[in-house]
Amino acid sequence: MRFMRDAVRYPLFDERQFEQEREVVIGELDRHESNPFGYLSLEMNNRLFYKYPSRKNPGGNRQTVRAATTESMRLVQSRYYVPNNSAVVVTGDVKSDEVFQLVSDLFGDWTRREKDPFAEFPPVEHPPLEKSEGMVIRQPVQNVIIMIGWHGPSIGNDNPGTYAADVFSFILRQPNSRFQRALVDTGLVTGINIGYYTQRNVGPINIIAQTTPDKARAAVRAIYNEIEHFNDPDYYTDEQLETAKALLEAEDLFDREKVSEYTHTISFWWASTGIDYFRGYLGNLRRTSRADISRYVTTYVQGKPHVGLALMSEESLKQSQLTQEDLIGDRKQNATPANR
Repeated sequence: MRFMRDAVRYPLFDERQFEQEREVVIGELDRHESNPFGYLSLEMNNRLFYKYPSRKNPGGNRQTVRAATTESMRLVQSRYYVPNNSAVVVTGDVKSDEVFQLVSDLFGDWTRREKDPFAEFPPVEHPPLEKSEGMVIRQPVQNVIIMIGWHGPSIGNDNPGTYAADVFSFILRQPNSRFQRALVDTGLVTGINIGYYTQRNVGPINIIAQTTPDKARAAVRAIYNEIEHFNDPDYYTDEQLETAKALLEAEDLFDREKVSEYTHTISFWWASTGIDYFRGYLGNLRRTSRADISRYVTTYVQGKPHVGLALMSEESLKQSQLTQEDLIGDRKQNATPANR
């Protein structure tokens, strides 16, 4: 705890060490992008959040890292590393009274900032996508990876939508779901996943599937066909809905069993959504209804602007004949894939 106190309150920002650390971060970015799948995720992030992409990437990008200075680091510290924007989370075989006393001794004289940093310096607002766009990313990979992304609900703006997103995604991930039967069991894809990342400032929704060049075009069309039916009354059963909620709750409770991991869980939810959201999560999950899921699908997925990407080799593209038209699910268009 003393180390954390010194690191947060009294960083040296030594110029020589700062230069070394900047190169370390650049190296991490290079390693991430050297992996074709990391490149795919980065491209999706850059297109979904096209105006402020670095705000959705914790590691930043080369431009932000190269532009960083010790002065800009001190500015960030003075704005955000303040007691009224901080929490100390302690877990383990400890005595509460001793922990609170130690925190008071080490952090008690830490001067609060006069204003809430997020009130004085509001976060950027990510503008909605104006239209759907598709793109083929040429990389030396054997199979074809398809990724489709949407802007999802935001904590604070549409909390019910976030619970619906979690429940619906869980239903679709189950092996017995119509989604999996139509795509995996038919052999169109070797695997497919759908998920929503809970965030306060626009959480992304993603579908990611793996297939082969000869099945790529049919697979993409089948995915969009399933999306068109997401709101059908019989797309999932009442039993699947209730089972999903029960299993999600069990999964959440299981994650809290390991105290060392629970520290990270609490810290994440405190920083991204607030403790009230975290404490009320399970109760709100149980209350999620078909109507909530239908509203979520209608509001964020069906007919909404989105990004469709395909990661494949040049040879696979020629074999698949996959087009931009396929990647955005608009069969009326007559377009060719954007190149990268």
